[in-house]
Amino acid sequence: MLLAGAAGGDVAGSTMGAAATGIARVRAFPVMQVFTFLFLMLGPIKIIGPFASLTRTADPALTRRIAFRATLFASAALLLAAILGEHLLRNFGIPLPVLALSGGIILFLTAIVSVMQQFLPPATHDDSAAGPPPSLKVAMSPLAFPTIVTPYGIAALVVFLAVSPDLAGRLKVGAILLAIMGLNLLVMIAAKRILPLLSIVLPIIGAVLAVVQVALGLQIIQNSIKVIVAL
Repeated sequence: MLLAGAAGGDVAGSTMGAAATGIARVRAFPVMQVFTFLFLMLGPIKIIGPFASLTRTADPALTRRIAFRATLFASAALLLAAILGEHLLRNFGIPLPVLALSGGIILFLTAIVSVMQQFLPPATHDDSAAGPPPSLKVAMSPLAFPTIVTPYGIAALVVFLAVSPDLAGRLKVGAILLAIMGLNLLVMIAAKRILPLLSIVLPIIGAVLAVVQVALGLQIIQNSIKVIVAL
């Protein structure tokens, strides 16, 4: 029993040491780079189309309520994910590069699906067969999860917080996240008005962002593997 406990303590200690080393090897990111990453992963570009579709028959008051609730749910979920992520990194000794690698793989696979969908034949929509009327339930799912809050977005947030050198750095990440959530809210409220204006540009922006996310996912995977190999 004592030998088993000692072995378990050695394994736990070595794992925690690897986690600490991984955090030390991952440098803090510049503010603009943090904003760009979180904007791509949690920002409004991917929200406009789904939100406009879900609230197509909703009146302006219900549309605003759905937007506010979706933003509130998403913000609360990200706060909880940040707290739990820090807790898991500390108590389970998950090396930060491994977490970054997981997020990079998810981002890469999701972006690949988005790119490949552009080559599929367009789906036919029967406007006569309207779905159920919109309700506040869509604010939780599918708007807050998984449209706004994505797995790779959570991984990026935890990584940014973990590599922040001090409280000021973490507050900067939090301020950037709040700004993006506020931008999401404004875009959702104005989605019906801006979608006709963006109907031509939005598919092009979406295609470009999908390719950028593929490259971003590969870059995160490459950098994470380099750090893991160096541990």
